[in-house]
Amino acid sequence: MSITAKRLAFLASCAAPALLGSAPASAELAAEAADAPAIIVYGRPDGYDIEKTRTATKTETPLIDVPQTVTVLSREQIDDQGVESLGEALRYVPGVVLGQGEGHRDQVTLRGQNTTADFFLDGLRDDAQYYRPLYNTDRVEVLKGANALIFGRGGGGGVINRVPKAPEFEKARTDFSAGVDSFGGWSIAADLDQPVGESFAARLNATYEALNNHRDRFDGHFTGIAPTLGWKLGEATRLVAAYEYVEDRRITDRGVPSFAGSPLRGFDEVFFGDTTLNRASVTAHIARVKVDHEFSDSLNANLAVQFGDYDKYYGNIYPRAAATLTTVEFEGYENYNKRQNWSAQANLVWQGETGGLNHQLLIGFEASDQDTDDARALTLFGPTNASRITVPLGRQITVPGARYGAISRSSASNVRALSAYIQDQIDLGEVVKLVLGLRYDDFRITSTNRINGFTATRSDAKWSPRAGLIIKPRENVSLYASYARSFLPQSGDQFVVLDATTATLAPEEFRNLEAGVKWDVTERLAFTAALYQLDRTNTRANGPVTGVAVLTGKSRTKGMELALVGTLAKGLQVTLGYALQDGEVTATTTAAPAGRTLAQLPRHQLSAWGRYDVTDRLGIALGAVKQSDQFATISNAVRMPGYTRIDAALFYKVSDAIQLQVNVENLTDTDYFPSAHTDHNISLGAPLNARLGLKIKL
Repeated sequence: MSITAKRLAFLASCAAPALLGSAPASAELAAEAADAPAIIVYGRPDGYDIEKTRTATKTETPLIDVPQTVTVLSREQIDDQGVESLGEALRYVPGVVLGQGEGHRDQVTLRGQNTTADFFLDGLRDDAQYYRPLYNTDRVEVLKGANALIFGRGGGGGVINRVPKAPEFEKARTDFSAGVDSFGGWSIAADLDQPVGESFAARLNATYEALNNHRDRFDGHFTGIAPTLGWKLGEATRLVAAYEYVEDRRITDRGVPSFAGSPLRGFDEVFFGDTTLNRASVTAHIARVKVDHEFSDSLNANLAVQFGDYDKYYGNIYPRAAATLTTVEFEGYENYNKRQNWSAQANLVWQGETGGLNHQLLIGFEASDQDTDDARALTLFGPTNASRITVPLGRQITVPGARYGAISRSSASNVRALSAYIQDQIDLGEVVKLVLGLRYDDFRITSTNRINGFTATRSDAKWSPRAGLIIKPRENVSLYASYARSFLPQSGDQFVVLDATTATLAPEEFRNLEAGVKWDVTERLAFTAALYQLDRTNTRANGPVTGVAVLTGKSRTKGMELALVGTLAKGLQVTLGYALQDGEVTATTTAAPAGRTLAQLPRHQLSAWGRYDVTDRLGIALGAVKQSDQFATISNAVRMPGYTRIDAALFYKVSDAIQLQVNVENLTDTDYFPSAHTDHNISLGAPLNARLGLKIKL
């Protein structure tokens, strides 16, 4: 699908006046490291604790001064836990519940809000549906609560931002890694960084993963290549240009059906589908350019532009209904999706004093343009071309005569958004700080249903405020309270097509109230605690049978989150988290009555991970993830039992250049069901398994 001259002109006109602004440069330049020793700068790990990030406010603000819950997964923690995908890394973040994503995409629930689109790459929207890798990631940032001021539409429960690696100007890097697991999966990766003179550096990250797991019908592979170039254009200007190629091929696995209100037991390895038709593939090209310029010590500006091209296919045959003692019913479909995204973002940041008050003023602008082509065909079974089929339940599932029929849904959509925002961080003396901001979004979606010819356009203009009060009785302690609002236009978070109903519906709205405390116990250990209430109106949720979004009126989520991250003692690094949450539908609709519990929202979540370096060469780690029971969907008809999973790791440094690592997952071989998509598509956790890794630094 080509990008028209009209679209290019639209983005050019949006970006041109913003050249004096600044984009959120999440990968800080090495020169900034002096005043922020705990930041991971261009991929250099320095412990589990992160002292500050630009993402939460688009300014250089310590996390202790951000009136919001922010969890940051450092590169060192990601490496120690031996994870290679975003979903695996998020298991240790309290308040984040993994969704199944139909076996072909990242999908999470943040504070009771399910999403496939609230993902960002270096502060720019990355909302296509695919599994995001971590080979080129410096750190992962999870920002909780409504975030429209910083990120625009969506993000009602929070957003997830990946900060990519970028070139270092000070030293060369030649790192290689490889690993193999007990299921037969393996991977290799390279991280090469080369400064050329004092003003230019190039970095290349690449990986190949052969995928396998505990299921009896699973395979696939992932390829990622990410070259990045960095320039110092004088003393005050930095430029980074990056490109990433992603190729993902895998079997689409939607787990097991339910039986008598619980996940079906005794079929942990059985594949409920067809290995020929259950296939998913993604090819993506993502290019980014960022320019950062300092006009003076008090004024800086950045501009970022990103282009993404995604070619996605997935086919799946899956259980439609609960299994009986002897049978299970199937249906299915295949889906084609091609998407191109353009986005431009700019910010101007000024620090100064007026009227005896210190200010950090942000003025920003964002424009985006997205085209999507989407088509779907239903599965036909047997000589009668039935849309559903019932087959015997057994250790080997056979779905006879399955094939995909003619295209039954086809659409083209265009989404354009223009945004402007302003934020002021004000110091009212040495103890009290304010964060005040307002964003305006002009959002328009136009779509055409190619099957029936229905064309619709929906425009929404929304204001999104943010207000935060911070009281610092001591430099290392802050008490805060905040209010933020966000919105999501109807048509689902992917905006594939408008129908006659969604074209008339007002956007969903999210209102988040939060109060908390942040305490930097030491320079390397941070404690946070927060209470929140999140109200959502014009709500939509996944239907319990089809997974298609249905209206549920209003909902409310309340909760508490605790976290302790950093160096607890000499040689001991920890990340501890706990979430207590409760969410329910608060307005009766045909989809759910008031009082019904929200889907995939366990009341208790507990995570703990600690690494202890016994000697300079030997290190050990132990981790645990505990989660109480949860409902698969808003029907509350299927309950997924709670579980505790224990992990461990061993690290041995053979020499300065070679390190061996063993990660063991599910040490006690617990049976558990971590995620679901419908009442009848429930994923199974992996049994006891191990991964052996090798790292070489030349």
